[in-house]
Amino acid sequence: MHCAIVHYHELALKGRNRDFFEQRLVRNLRLALRDLKIRRIESLQGRIRVTIPDQVSPEQVVERLRRTCGVSNFLLTESVPLDLHAPDLTRLKQVAEQQLAGLTFHSFRVTAKRADKRLPLTSMDVEREVGGYLFDVTGKSVKLKQPDLTLYIELLTHEAHIAARKIQGPGGMPVGTSGKVACLISGGIDSPVAAYRMMKRGCKAVFVHFSGRPLVSRASEEKVQELVQLLTAYQYESRLHIVPFGEIQREIVANAPAPFRVVLYRRIMIRIAQELARRERCWALVTGDSLGQVASQTPENLSVVEEAAELPVLRPLIGMDKIEITEQAQQIGSFTTSIEPDQDCCKLFVPLHPSTRTRLDDILRIERNLEISAFVKQGVDKAELSTFTFPS
Repeated sequence: MHCAIVHYHELALKGRNRDFFEQRLVRNLRLALRDLKIRRIESLQGRIRVTIPDQVSPEQVVERLRRTCGVSNFLLTESVPLDLHAPDLTRLKQVAEQQLAGLTFHSFRVTAKRADKRLPLTSMDVEREVGGYLFDVTGKSVKLKQPDLTLYIELLTHEAHIAARKIQGPGGMPVGTSGKVACLISGGIDSPVAAYRMMKRGCKAVFVHFSGRPLVSRASEEKVQELVQLLTAYQYESRLHIVPFGEIQREIVANAPAPFRVVLYRRIMIRIAQELARRERCWALVTGDSLGQVASQTPENLSVVEEAAELPVLRPLIGMDKIEITEQAQQIGSFTTSIEPDQDCCKLFVPLHPSTRTRLDDILRIERNLEISAFVKQGVDKAELSTFTFPS
């Protein structure tokens, strides 16, 4: 029988709340694998066992588990029955030999974990016996530090699981354990990464995109829809609000000094996103700001933009540089889409010399001459909602 044995890290530290987090992770695994008709997903002794039917490709399971937040790592295993009181390792040794067949390596080690301490054989006993057997049949050397290959054995109450491959998951917390947040997503490199990092902390992301329509085409909207569909693979269901923002920008250009336009755009975006977030029962807003990266992300401008918010504004990328953000975008698969050219609303009417040290008093004085509440109502009323699911 083939299985995936899923391990988690942070969940094990949750004390009396641990069951809640484990069950949420089991639920998310069911959602991630639902179209593969995998029925047996069980929480056992500090790990989760996913039983893989014969008709399901293990690589399909690998692809899904790699994107399940809360999964620290997992093993693709073959299981053998185990007698709790009189364990016979003969079959286990044979399966271990089969696991190594066809693999190229010069040195190996065996690492065993005993989940049930009632087993008379300790982890070290199993490592010695199986390691000695493999040494005899393969002729390969045993190397306890930095071997070419590690064979993993998980000893449960009535079965043992053997695997020659450990695969890393994203780690973090299961999506849905930290409430909902509204993520402002532009279509660039940064904001999808910011949303992903909040998902890893257990948040369900609701997306808000500001389009330059009707002054530009729908190119940025189509790009963002593609990014949201990609991110939905990490949280299984997503909602995207697209706000036509071009007319509001045109009004700001006509009635505000050029250096302050970008900060004014962002303050109104924050207000509109906040209203949509409240409707979605989100507890915070999330942006892809990275300190000092562009003119709108100086300390002074960030402070002035945040003053427009009543909900907390979270900035998971604030201390990351562009290289780090780009590497994570490549890791999650959003980079290729993010660098495609589009007509982003943030590039409309950008002044040659934007203010980098904006004073709140100056912005409040300018806003008194603008119909801020009307802009917010217009943005919320014209927002268009799309929904996404994974698997599709």
